[in-house]
Amino acid sequence: MAMPDRNRRDSGPKDAPSDGRPEVTEKVVFINRCAKVVKGGRRFSFSALVVAGDHAGSVGLGYGKAKEVSDAIKKASEASRRSFVKINIQGATIPHEVSGAHGGGKVLLKPASPGTGIIAGGGVRAVCEVAGVKDILAKSLGSSNHANVVKATLAALGALRLPDEIFKLRGKTMPEKKAV
Repeated sequence: MAMPDRNRRDSGPKDAPSDGRPEVTEKVVFINRCAKVVKGGRRFSFSALVVAGDHAGSVGLGYGKAKEVSDAIKKASEASRRSFVKINIQGATIPHEVSGAHGGGKVLLKPASPGTGIIAGGGVRAVCEVAGVKDILAKSLGSSNHANVVKATLAALGALRLPDEIFKLRGKTMPEKKAV
């Protein structure tokens, strides 16, 4: 009979930290296969684009390359966890309309009323889901390159500012909402 290892801490799933932080989820956006033709045939390598987020306003992007798909995804997910950025979310949507660009990729994001859901495709949808945005309207206007669309979405979300930040920059106070 094997003795249990007393030094090992088993705290449940790998993604569920025990210090109260929200669970980090990852989404694979795109996997690319590249073929190198050599004397004996074709040698394949893979690249993976992964976004990770905590559903509470933090999101990261990772890109990994390897000879196997699983290794490429593992490298990309580690890179995405290291590159977390904080975005401003107001309730379940974004505070205002914003656009972002990276390379040829251009993305337009608009706030949506509660219950709308994520009206977006591909990389924009993946970023919004892991970031915690539940109601948003999005349109990809430029290139359909997955990496540029995801980076343009992150640029747009990074440009978001909450109303109290804008009032503070202008040296004004927030107007009080009147009860109806």
